[in-house]
Parts: sequence; C-alpha cells; structure tokens
Amino acid sequence: MKPNYRRCISCRKVGLKQEFWRIVRVFPSGQVQLDEGMGRSAYLCPQADCLQIARKKDRIGRSLRTPVPEAIYQTLSERLTNTASSTSI
Repeated sequence: MKPNYRRCISCRKVGLKQEFWRIVRVFPSGQVQLDEGMGRSAYLCPQADCLQIARKKDRIGRSLRTPVPEAIYQTLSERLTNTASSTSI
C-alpha cells in the first residue's frame, strides 16, 4: 500500500500523514475541528515555529477558506506543551 504524504502549510515540509496535525473544515456545516471529519483539510507540523507562523499569517484560515476560531489555536498550543513536557520526562 502506498504511503500517504502531506505537506505542512507553514514550513512546506513533506512527510507521512501521521507526522502532522490535521485541521478540518467539516462539510457541510463549515465548522473547524481537529483530527476528525470529512471535508477540506490542512496539515501542520507539531512544532512551535510552524504553529506561530500559521497563526501570524493566517495560513490555516486561508487554506481552509474560512475563519479559524481562537479555540483551535489554543488547543494546538496545549498539545504542543503537552508533547514537550512528555518528552522531557
């Protein structure tokens, strides 16, 4: 089976689908959520630099063609701190 490659919307790095966070604009409601759902998707590296650039330049919103709620960015920031704290243990 062929591997699924995706590209980070921030740094443009190509990698396997499992290496990225998935942000989805669900069809037909237009609601933005993380990881699950069918609809338009954007992929982001789980790194602070990529999240910061994506937030500053509204890369997620432009990619999904919809405004992104602040709660999505907060959740991604929390995931980033959780992964950083779990790797330092």
